[in-house]
Amino acid sequence: MISRCRALLAFTWVALAAPLAAAQNDAPPRAAPASGYNYPTEGRVEYVLTCMDENGHDFANVYKCSCVIDRMAASLPYDDFVDQSTFSKYATLGGEGGAEFRVDHAKAQTKRFRALQTAAYKACGLGPQKSSTVAK
Repeated sequence: MISRCRALLAFTWVALAAPLAAAQNDAPPRAAPASGYNYPTEGRVEYVLTCMDENGHDFANVYKCSCVIDRMAASLPYDDFVDQSTFSKYATLGGEGGAEFRVDHAKAQTKRFRALQTAAYKACGLGPQKSSTVAK
């Protein structure tokens, strides 16, 4: 009885898997992964969600915000992205706590990040940035 069940299960699996395999063979090839630096998924997701918070939660912005982070990842290593986005986020922090983010090095990092982000926003069809989008 067990061998009959196994045979039936194997037949069922083959019967279900065959159309999937045929469909995969007929499907167009998948796009190659984006060139550039590899960012962790959580960093990309956080960026996209923050970008959507700033630009609206409509379905098109999922793709536009994903496009932005992909473009940034193509030209900036993740560690530099984190550093520059942090400087950019806290550039306007007042008081003594914000002093570290107002030194020349921090200003240069902020300027580079915002220029890269502005170019990516424009290329991906998003309007001007409302504030600085960052990943933590």
